[in-house]
Amino acid sequence: MKNTSPNRQKQARVLRIFRKVHRTTGALLFVFFFIVAISGLLLGWKKNSGGLLQAKSYKGSSADLKDWLPIDSLHKIACRILRDSVSPDLSPELDRIDVRQDKGMVKFIFAHHFHGLQLDGATGNLLFIETRTSDYIEKIHDGSILDFYTGTQNGEIKLFYTSVMGLALLVFTITGFWLWYGPKRMRQAKP
Repeated sequence: MKNTSPNRQKQARVLRIFRKVHRTTGALLFVFFFIVAISGLLLGWKKNSGGLLQAKSYKGSSADLKDWLPIDSLHKIACRILRDSVSPDLSPELDRIDVRQDKGMVKFIFAHHFHGLQLDGATGNLLFIETRTSDYIEKIHDGSILDFYTGTQNGEIKLFYTSVMGLALLVFTITGFWLWYGPKRMRQAKP
């Protein structure tokens, strides 16, 4: 005769609910989990991709800042190179300037497209024009790619996306643990 104590029935009911939540969440968010997993894997490997995902940082002629051109002069050079060598239609608005003193180099990273320029800090000579693939992958990973293409200013889509994905991962962790631990607990409780 089966042991159908109220406590055992309650445990079985909780297991069925957790299994259903786990299965439903997985089915609804499968594509998003797949995207997060693949993009996360690529981001983890970006520095070891041989320049495929993230360009190497080139060396300039001097690491001594007193030899460098002023940042505003380097910025003007970067904007001219962007216009002349990449496309005159691209926005020169900057996202950030990455100063690599130890390499004698400055990176200009633009806000509205995925291009970057590496300039020699002392001479202003172009060291490298890069397509910032890792930035694109990062935007896919955190959902901000939709903000980028729709033009939302405050990252509303990213906030929603990361909240849903974070809560889903939390639900998956809790229900997954219980699906593993619950049956063990039920077996231990057998009289």
